[in-house]
Amino acid sequence: MASFEIHGGKPLKGELIPQGAKNEALQVLCAPLLTPEKVTISNIPDIVDVNKLIGLLQAMGVKIEKVEKGTYIFQAKDINLEYMQTEDFKKRGSSLRGSVMIVGPMLARFGVGYLPKPGGDKIGRRRLDTHFAGMMQLGAEFNYDAGEHFYAVEGKKLKGTYIHMDEASVTGTANIVMAAVLAEGTTTIYNAACEPYLQQLCKMLNSMGAKITGISSNMLTIKGVKKLGGCYHRILPDMIEIGSFIGLAAVTGSEITIKDVSWENLGIIPTIFRRLGIKIEKKGDDMFIPKQKSYEIETFIDGSIMTIADAPWPGFTPDLLSIILVTAVQAKGSVLVHQKMFESRLFFVDKLIDMGAQIILCDPHRATVIGMDRKTQLRGIQMTSPDIRAGVSLLIAALSAKGKSTIHNIEQIDRGYQDIDIRLNNLGADIRRIG
Repeated sequence: MASFEIHGGKPLKGELIPQGAKNEALQVLCAPLLTPEKVTISNIPDIVDVNKLIGLLQAMGVKIEKVEKGTYIFQAKDINLEYMQTEDFKKRGSSLRGSVMIVGPMLARFGVGYLPKPGGDKIGRRRLDTHFAGMMQLGAEFNYDAGEHFYAVEGKKLKGTYIHMDEASVTGTANIVMAAVLAEGTTTIYNAACEPYLQQLCKMLNSMGAKITGISSNMLTIKGVKKLGGCYHRILPDMIEIGSFIGLAAVTGSEITIKDVSWENLGIIPTIFRRLGIKIEKKGDDMFIPKQKSYEIETFIDGSIMTIADAPWPGFTPDLLSIILVTAVQAKGSVLVHQKMFESRLFFVDKLIDMGAQIILCDPHRATVIGMDRKTQLRGIQMTSPDIRAGVSLLIAALSAKGKSTIHNIEQIDRGYQDIDIRLNNLGADIRRIG
């Protein structure tokens, strides 16, 4: 098990280029399964979760050619359907959350989709009911082998229908959209997710020949087509990484420029960080965070304590609440962080409290942060990363802390952040990878 050894308390300075968006990559990499033609995808992040999915696609029979770093050509001409019943498939699929997204395109094109119970973070329940309910409404039959923890959907002739989703699940919407693009007739999905990742997937499918309208809204209309062709697609910069870098700059008192952030796809993210008192400047498509002596959390107009909560897009993404929480530790003022979607995502605050942060964990979903306004520096400790976002939050805390910190289980961080130690060391951080 690898670890990071961090000597904190050093301000950073320089430029960072955000990686391609992990959450988008996990969706768009499954779209080539819908066509026998070549599909080129660029700006693919070189991270564990994405590489695992590429390995799974390859094992299924997808021909994959690396053009250059981050750019691949995919061709799903000869898919081995028998492989999906093997132990190797079950092992690979169960180690990765993103494997769930292969079911929709496989069902659409081949009439069958298989899935072992997916793995991923320990951040609370992430149910799959929404995915399979949508596919059943399109006419698929669903089977679950409880002993093997193995899901199967079958449906040779999918028919378009009206689907009112019980929750605006991003991966659920992506799966149902990919199942519906080759279905007969028209499918309407209401209460659909509308995150930029999903917008990107829909735009990509349209460039392959699909007919999807209502993109960026919560109602998608999909007119089924007979077949899809190849295309070129570029993945957006990762907004979660951009948010992580904003928080890092503030907590460590650093001056950082984040290059090519795609401002129009960041939604409310810059606004929420500004509410913590962080100065964020737009320079073309770059983002400049100047060095600040202190930053003060706003209060509501009536003087009450600021509350920051997650919500489905265009609300604030739950992936950045851990970052907001650690950023608020050195702010002036107080904030209530309300993590509505996942019940285990705030448990890492115990580690921040051990480092000297003033945080009250109210319940599994809510924490109140009393900012220290840099009056007291956090102290370095030994800790373990429970999930991707908490791991980076602890890394940010360690970079601002006095003395040495050690973070174990950094495989969790590597799942979502490409070469994070190398990139931050180039800005003046002191991070050593050990083990």
